[in-house]
Amino acid sequence: MSRATMTSKGQITLPVEVRRALGLDSGDGVTFEPAGDGAFLIRPDAGDIRKLKGIVAPPARPVSLADMEAAIRRRASGR
Repeated sequence: MSRATMTSKGQITLPVEVRRALGLDSGDGVTFEPAGDGAFLIRPDAGDIRKLKGIVAPPARPVSLADMEAAIRRRASGR
């Protein structure tokens, strides 16, 4: 069993064995889910960015750099 102590600012450091078991690295997030009877589950928010591939459909036609710049200019001018 691992143990951590909370600071006066409400911060804790997850023990190394917990970080390893959850596959957490610096900058990763965690979610705390109520599990009943005052207990919580800690789930990693970390994930492989490659899993996001394909969730946004490609444009119907390729967009040129000139098209992108024109869209930026239109948006910047308020039109």
